[in-house]
Amino acid sequence: MKKRGWIIYNGNLPGNKFLDYAQWIQEAASKQDSQTIIIKNNELLSFLGTNQLELLAASKMELPDYVVFADKDIYLARQLEQLGLRVFNSSHAIESSDDKITTYQQLAINKLPIPKTIIAPKIFATGRIDSKSIEEAIGKLGFPMIIKEAFGSFGEQVYLVNSEEELNLKVLELQGKAFMFQEFVSSSYGRDMRLQVVGDKVVAAMKRTAANDFRANVTAGGKMAAYQPTEQEEKLAILATKAIEADFAGVDLLFGPDKNALVCEINSNAHIHNMYDCTGINAADYIVEYILGQPDDE
Repeated sequence: MKKRGWIIYNGNLPGNKFLDYAQWIQEAASKQDSQTIIIKNNELLSFLGTNQLELLAASKMELPDYVVFADKDIYLARQLEQLGLRVFNSSHAIESSDDKITTYQQLAINKLPIPKTIIAPKIFATGRIDSKSIEEAIGKLGFPMIIKEAFGSFGEQVYLVNSEEELNLKVLELQGKAFMFQEFVSSSYGRDMRLQVVGDKVVAAMKRTAANDFRANVTAGGKMAAYQPTEQEEKLAILATKAIEADFAGVDLLFGPDKNALVCEINSNAHIHNMYDCTGINAADYIVEYILGQPDDE
Protein backbone atom coordinates (compact mmCIF):
# COMPACT_ATOMS: atom_id res chain seq x y z
CA MET A 1 0.00 0.00 0.00
CA LYS A 2 1.33 3.41 -0.97
CA LYS A 3 2.15 5.70 1.95
CA ARG A 4 0.79 9.24 2.12
CA GLY A 5 2.55 12.07 3.87
CA TRP A 6 2.29 15.61 5.12
CA ILE A 7 5.22 18.01 4.83
CA ILE A 8 4.93 20.83 7.34
CA TYR A 9 6.90 24.07 7.22
CA ASN A 10 6.64 27.42 9.01
CA GLY A 11 4.11 29.67 7.28
CA ASN A 12 5.06 32.80 9.22
CA LEU A 13 8.66 33.20 8.10
CA PRO A 14 9.65 35.54 5.24
CA GLY A 15 11.33 34.20 2.12
CA ASN A 16 11.04 30.83 0.41
CA LYS A 17 13.91 28.92 2.02
CA PHE A 18 11.65 26.74 4.16
CA LEU A 19 9.06 26.21 1.43
CA ASP A 20 11.93 25.26 -0.87
CA TYR A 21 12.95 22.47 1.53
CA ALA A 22 9.37 21.20 1.66
CA GLN A 23 9.13 21.18 -2.12
CA TRP A 24 12.35 19.19 -2.45
CA ILE A 25 10.98 16.58 -0.05
CA GLN A 26 7.70 16.50 -1.98
CA GLU A 27 9.46 15.97 -5.30
CA ALA A 28 11.55 13.17 -3.81
CA ALA A 29 8.40 11.52 -2.42
CA SER A 30 6.66 11.77 -5.80
CA LYS A 31 9.61 10.01 -7.47
CA GLN A 32 9.21 7.21 -4.94
CA ASP A 33 5.46 6.91 -5.55
CA SER A 34 4.35 8.51 -2.27
CA GLN A 35 1.67 11.19 -2.39
CA THR A 36 2.26 14.19 -0.12
CA ILE A 37 0.76 17.57 0.59
CA ILE A 38 2.63 20.63 1.88
CA ILE A 39 0.99 22.35 4.85
CA LYS A 40 1.93 25.50 6.77
CA ASN A 41 2.16 25.08 10.53
CA ASN A 42 -0.34 27.90 11.02
CA GLU A 43 -2.90 25.89 9.03
CA LEU A 44 -2.91 23.15 11.68
CA LEU A 45 -4.03 24.72 14.94
CA SER A 46 -3.76 22.33 17.89
CA PHE A 47 -6.95 22.14 19.94
CA LEU A 48 -7.11 20.84 23.51
CA GLY A 49 -10.12 20.36 25.76
CA THR A 50 -11.64 17.89 28.17
CA ASN A 51 -11.51 14.58 26.29
CA GLN A 52 -10.42 16.49 23.18
CA LEU A 53 -7.09 16.53 21.37
CA GLU A 54 -7.27 17.37 17.69
CA LEU A 55 -6.22 19.61 14.81
CA LEU A 56 -8.85 22.21 13.96
CA ALA A 57 -8.14 22.72 10.26
CA ALA A 58 -7.55 19.00 9.69
CA SER A 59 -10.99 17.87 10.85
CA LYS A 60 -11.98 17.09 7.27
CA MET A 61 -8.56 15.80 6.19
CA GLU A 62 -7.53 12.17 6.27
CA LEU A 63 -4.54 11.76 8.55
CA PRO A 64 -1.34 10.71 6.73
CA ASP A 65 0.93 7.72 7.22
CA TYR A 66 3.87 9.95 8.06
CA VAL A 67 4.83 13.59 8.59
CA VAL A 68 8.04 15.30 7.52
CA PHE A 69 8.32 18.16 9.98
CA ALA A 70 10.42 20.93 8.44
CA ASP A 71 9.91 23.35 11.31
CA LYS A 72 10.72 24.00 14.97
CA ASP A 73 7.09 24.21 16.14
CA ILE A 74 7.69 21.57 18.81
CA TYR A 75 4.19 21.82 20.25
CA LEU A 76 2.58 21.05 16.91
CA ALA A 77 4.99 18.18 16.29
CA ARG A 78 4.10 16.74 19.70
CA GLN A 79 0.37 17.15 19.02
CA LEU A 80 0.77 15.15 15.80
CA GLU A 81 2.61 12.41 17.70
CA GLN A 82 -0.12 12.34 20.35
CA LEU A 83 -2.59 11.75 17.53
CA GLY A 84 -0.61 8.63 16.66
CA LEU A 85 1.35 9.96 13.68
CA ARG A 86 5.00 9.12 12.98
CA VAL A 87 6.86 12.41 12.72
CA PHE A 88 10.30 12.80 11.11
CA ASN A 89 12.18 14.14 12.95
CA SER A 90 10.41 13.59 16.26
CA SER A 91 9.46 16.48 18.53
CA HIS A 92 12.12 15.25 20.97
CA ALA A 93 14.84 15.34 18.32
CA ILE A 94 13.79 18.78 17.10
CA GLU A 95 13.73 20.12 20.66
CA SER A 96 17.17 18.66 21.43
CA SER A 97 18.60 20.13 18.23
CA ASP A 98 16.98 23.53 18.60
CA ASP A 99 18.37 24.07 22.12
CA LYS A 100 22.14 23.99 21.70
CA ILE A 101 22.72 23.60 25.43
CA THR A 102 20.59 20.45 25.39
CA THR A 103 22.50 19.31 22.30
CA TYR A 104 25.85 19.59 24.09
CA GLN A 105 24.50 17.84 27.18
CA GLN A 106 23.33 14.92 25.02
CA LEU A 107 26.67 14.79 23.24
CA ALA A 108 28.56 14.89 26.54
CA ILE A 109 26.51 12.10 28.12
CA ASN A 110 27.29 10.00 25.03
CA LYS A 111 31.00 10.82 25.48
CA LEU A 112 31.36 12.43 22.06
CA PRO A 113 34.09 15.03 21.41
CA ILE A 114 32.93 18.63 21.82
CA PRO A 115 34.58 21.97 22.64
CA LYS A 116 34.89 22.68 26.38
CA THR A 117 31.64 24.36 27.39
CA ILE A 118 30.32 26.15 30.48
CA ILE A 119 26.58 26.72 30.71
CA ALA A 120 25.79 30.20 31.96
CA PRO A 121 23.48 30.18 35.00
CA LYS A 122 19.89 31.15 34.31
CA ILE A 123 19.49 34.88 34.78
CA PHE A 124 16.18 36.64 34.42
CA ALA A 125 16.02 39.95 32.55
CA THR A 126 15.80 41.81 35.86
CA GLY A 127 18.91 40.11 37.29
CA ARG A 128 22.59 40.14 36.44
CA ILE A 129 25.16 37.36 36.19
CA ASP A 130 27.65 37.36 39.06
CA SER A 131 31.28 38.21 38.39
CA LYS A 132 32.45 34.90 39.87
CA SER A 133 30.79 32.94 37.03
CA ILE A 134 32.54 35.13 34.46
CA GLU A 135 35.89 34.76 36.25
CA GLU A 136 35.50 30.97 36.30
CA ALA A 137 34.71 30.93 32.57
CA ILE A 138 37.82 33.01 31.83
CA GLY A 139 39.98 30.83 34.06
CA LYS A 140 38.75 27.62 32.43
CA LEU A 141 38.54 28.70 28.79
CA GLY A 142 40.76 31.79 28.35
CA PHE A 143 40.65 34.13 25.36
CA PRO A 144 39.61 34.22 22.61
CA MET A 145 36.31 32.72 23.78
CA ILE A 146 33.06 31.81 22.06
CA ILE A 147 29.73 32.99 23.47
CA LYS A 148 26.86 31.01 22.00
CA GLU A 149 23.16 31.52 22.57
CA ALA A 150 21.12 28.38 23.17
CA PHE A 151 18.70 29.30 20.38
CA GLY A 152 19.77 30.64 17.01
CA SER A 153 20.30 29.87 13.34
CA PHE A 154 22.82 30.48 10.55
CA GLY A 155 25.61 31.37 13.02
CA GLU A 156 23.97 34.68 13.89
CA GLN A 157 23.84 34.04 17.65
CA VAL A 158 27.49 32.98 17.99
CA TYR A 159 30.07 35.55 19.11
CA LEU A 160 33.85 35.68 19.41
CA VAL A 161 35.17 37.76 22.32
CA ASN A 162 38.83 38.62 22.82
CA SER A 163 38.94 40.33 26.20
CA GLU A 164 37.24 40.54 29.57
CA GLU A 165 35.75 43.88 28.58
CA GLU A 166 34.18 42.40 25.44
CA LEU A 167 32.95 39.43 27.44
CA ASN A 168 31.27 41.60 30.07
CA LEU A 169 29.54 43.70 27.41
CA LYS A 170 28.26 40.61 25.57
CA VAL A 171 27.00 38.99 28.78
CA LEU A 172 25.16 42.20 29.65
CA GLU A 173 23.62 42.25 26.18
CA LEU A 174 22.40 38.66 26.55
CA GLN A 175 20.75 39.24 29.91
CA GLY A 176 17.64 37.08 30.23
CA LYS A 177 18.70 34.68 27.45
CA ALA A 178 20.10 31.18 27.77
CA PHE A 179 23.71 31.00 26.58
CA MET A 180 27.02 29.27 27.12
CA PHE A 181 30.72 30.08 27.33
CA GLN A 182 32.74 27.90 24.98
CA GLU A 183 36.33 27.11 24.10
CA PHE A 184 37.50 28.73 20.86
CA VAL A 185 38.88 26.05 18.54
CA SER A 186 41.51 28.06 16.66
CA SER A 187 42.39 25.16 14.35
CA SER A 188 38.92 25.49 12.83
CA TYR A 189 38.91 29.29 12.44
CA GLY A 190 36.78 30.15 9.42
CA ARG A 191 36.27 26.55 8.39
CA ASP A 192 34.13 23.58 9.27
CA MET A 193 32.39 20.67 7.60
CA ARG A 194 28.72 19.78 7.17
CA LEU A 195 27.86 16.08 6.97
CA GLN A 196 24.33 15.06 5.99
CA VAL A 197 23.33 11.96 7.91
CA VAL A 198 20.33 9.80 7.04
CA GLY A 199 19.77 6.77 9.27
CA ASP A 200 23.11 5.00 9.67
CA LYS A 201 24.79 6.65 6.70
CA VAL A 202 26.50 9.89 5.70
CA VAL A 203 25.02 10.58 2.26
CA ALA A 204 26.81 13.85 1.42
CA ALA A 205 29.39 16.22 2.87
CA MET A 206 30.89 19.61 2.20
CA LYS A 207 33.64 21.79 3.62
CA ARG A 208 32.82 25.43 4.32
CA THR A 209 35.38 28.21 4.56
CA ALA A 210 35.23 31.94 5.27
CA ALA A 211 38.02 34.40 4.54
CA ASN A 212 37.17 37.08 7.10
CA ASP A 213 34.97 35.43 9.72
CA PHE A 214 35.54 32.80 12.40
CA ARG A 215 32.20 31.29 11.35
CA ALA A 216 32.03 29.33 8.11
CA ASN A 217 28.25 29.46 7.56
CA VAL A 218 27.34 29.90 3.91
CA THR A 219 24.59 32.32 4.91
CA ALA A 220 27.27 34.50 6.54
CA GLY A 221 29.39 34.51 3.38
CA GLY A 222 31.26 31.22 3.63
CA LYS A 223 32.28 29.29 0.52
CA MET A 224 31.51 25.60 0.08
CA ALA A 225 33.24 22.70 -1.63
CA ALA A 226 32.49 18.99 -1.84
CA TYR A 227 34.30 17.09 0.91
CA GLN A 228 35.26 13.46 1.51
CA PRO A 229 35.05 12.90 5.28
CA THR A 230 37.31 10.48 7.06
CA GLU A 231 35.95 7.32 8.64
CA GLN A 232 36.24 8.97 12.07
CA GLU A 233 34.29 12.02 10.89
CA GLU A 234 31.51 9.90 9.38
CA LYS A 235 31.23 7.78 12.51
CA LEU A 236 31.12 10.88 14.71
CA ALA A 237 28.38 12.52 12.63
CA ILE A 238 26.24 9.37 12.81
CA LEU A 239 26.74 9.02 16.57
CA ALA A 240 25.90 12.70 17.08
CA THR A 241 22.66 12.26 15.14
CA LYS A 242 21.76 9.27 17.28
CA ALA A 243 22.65 11.19 20.46
CA ILE A 244 19.65 13.48 19.92
CA GLU A 245 17.57 10.55 18.57
CA ALA A 246 17.17 12.11 15.13
CA ASP A 247 16.40 10.08 12.01
CA PHE A 248 18.42 12.45 9.84
CA ALA A 249 20.41 15.63 10.43
CA GLY A 250 23.03 18.00 9.10
CA VAL A 251 25.96 17.68 11.50
CA ASP A 252 28.54 20.48 11.66
CA LEU A 253 32.00 19.35 12.70
CA LEU A 254 35.03 21.44 13.64
CA PHE A 255 38.61 20.63 12.69
CA GLY A 256 40.22 19.84 16.04
CA PRO A 257 43.83 20.73 16.93
CA ASP A 258 44.84 17.03 16.88
CA LYS A 259 43.18 16.54 13.47
CA ASN A 260 40.26 14.76 15.13
CA ALA A 261 36.86 16.37 14.60
CA LEU A 262 34.68 17.96 17.28
CA VAL A 263 30.90 18.28 17.09
CA CYS A 264 29.82 21.89 16.73
CA GLU A 265 26.11 21.65 15.98
CA ILE A 266 23.34 19.27 14.91
CA ASN A 267 20.61 20.56 12.60
CA SER A 268 17.48 18.41 12.64
CA ASN A 269 16.09 20.33 9.65
CA ALA A 270 19.24 21.09 7.70
CA HIS A 271 18.60 22.88 4.42
CA ILE A 272 19.63 20.56 1.62
CA HIS A 273 19.67 22.92 -1.36
CA ASN A 274 23.21 24.15 -0.66
CA MET A 275 24.41 20.59 -0.27
CA TYR A 276 22.96 19.74 -3.67
CA ASP A 277 24.50 22.79 -5.30
CA CYS A 278 27.86 21.84 -3.82
CA THR A 279 27.90 18.06 -4.29
CA GLY A 280 25.17 17.23 -6.80
CA ILE A 281 23.67 14.86 -4.21
CA ASN A 282 19.99 15.30 -3.40
CA ALA A 283 19.65 14.37 0.28
CA ALA A 284 15.85 14.54 -0.05
CA ASP A 285 15.90 11.28 -2.04
CA TYR A 286 17.70 9.52 0.82
CA ILE A 287 15.46 11.08 3.48
CA VAL A 288 12.26 9.95 1.75
CA GLU A 289 13.69 6.48 1.04
CA TYR A 290 14.52 6.15 4.74
CA ILE A 291 11.06 7.29 5.84
CA LEU A 292 9.21 4.98 3.46
CA GLY A 293 11.39 2.09 4.62
CA GLN A 294 10.35 2.39 8.26
CA PRO A 295 7.93 -0.27 9.56
CA ASP A 296 4.32 0.87 9.97
CA ASP A 297 4.08 -0.08 13.65
CA GLU A 298 7.04 2.11 14.69
